[in-house]
Amino acid sequence: MSENWLDRRLELRLGNPGHGGFVVARHEGRVVFVRHGLPGERVTALVTEDRGGSYCRADAIEILDASPERVTPVCPVSGPGGAGCCDFSHATLHVQRDMKSQVVSEQLVRLARVQRDVEVEELPGTGDGTGWRTRVRLAVDQDGRPGYHRHRSSGIVTELACPQIDVAAYDGVSERDWTPGSEVQIVLDGAGERHVVEIAPPKVSRTGRTSPGRRGAMARRAAVGAPRAERVVVGSGRPVERVRDREWALAATGFWQAHRGAADTYSAVVAEWAGMSAGDTAWDLYGGVGVFAVALAGGAGASGHVDSVESSRQAVSDGKAALSDVPQVRFHADRVERAMSGLTGPPRVVVLDPPRAGAGRDVIDAVAAAGAERVVHVGCDPASFARDIGLYLGHGFRLDELRAFDAFPLTHHVECIALLTR
Repeated sequence: MSENWLDRRLELRLGNPGHGGFVVARHEGRVVFVRHGLPGERVTALVTEDRGGSYCRADAIEILDASPERVTPVCPVSGPGGAGCCDFSHATLHVQRDMKSQVVSEQLVRLARVQRDVEVEELPGTGDGTGWRTRVRLAVDQDGRPGYHRHRSSGIVTELACPQIDVAAYDGVSERDWTPGSEVQIVLDGAGERHVVEIAPPKVSRTGRTSPGRRGAMARRAAVGAPRAERVVVGSGRPVERVRDREWALAATGFWQAHRGAADTYSAVVAEWAGMSAGDTAWDLYGGVGVFAVALAGGAGASGHVDSVESSRQAVSDGKAALSDVPQVRFHADRVERAMSGLTGPPRVVVLDPPRAGAGRDVIDAVAAAGAERVVHVGCDPASFARDIGLYLGHGFRLDELRAFDAFPLTHHVECIALLTR
């Protein structure tokens, strides 16, 4: 058993980026996952977590040889010991995207046996990497103060200064009294309105476990966990969002893409790659309020058919209202695994936008068995995305197209979209 290195300071030369917002280093035969560093840098790192075994975790607390791509951190609350919001706040946007590209390529090789160069693309509205976010969910500490979770901790940083969202989002939020243990959802919608909603603390079951939260949480799994009470504090609690010429009014706590340029961009890619023709049938799985469903319906025409499956009943209700003039879209409020056997088939096209854990073997087996010719798969985690791609390849699909988008600037997160064909 190796010596415990917790709180030990190590001088390290940093190597390649790893999946999770860190850079990989090695010391005395062990791997060290270092946050707040950049490839090629020499740093002093403080070990923050060591559970034994072959690796530990650390923060770069002193930069001895800096990368030319290093900048003054844009986020004042995310440095060593701080919030987990902005992993890459200390890097130029160029090197942020380069690191994400390397991670996606590495995960595809490791988990799908696919060798492919990946370019992470900028989304419209990114600018300097700040102010791109349309919604944020804050935690509330035991003193009723809102903030962001510290990295890998239940602790909360209460200085509301993360620059991912416009500073106007935070107006007056710190001055209010919030329920300890609750969450505060803030939305700056497409109509320019601000909405602030308090979400009550999660209920504790008889086993002492809390009900699930977040995407894959509240928005995606409302049909599974017990609903949590909501209190609208600012605005109507019904943000209005737009994709091209269509508007959706949805719950402030419901799912919508965080980056203001994402929904338009992804919708256009899905419509292009689906290649729908008049009369075609398509499935839109994990379909939310139907952004992709209506894009598919446009190609299928009046004689086509689109089944959209979403577990959140609120999202289904909002989607039906927004798409009331598109009769070829039929919504199903159910879990994807349960609903697929009852959908109109066989589909020529299937679109999937699963939660961070991915679609998984059972869903992909069912998609393959349904006889789809084309699959458009969206993934917000490189590892689960790559695992899902590998499952499709095992069913005889071919990876025809792949695009990756910098949908979460200043963070290690990245969104990928793949086109798979028989």
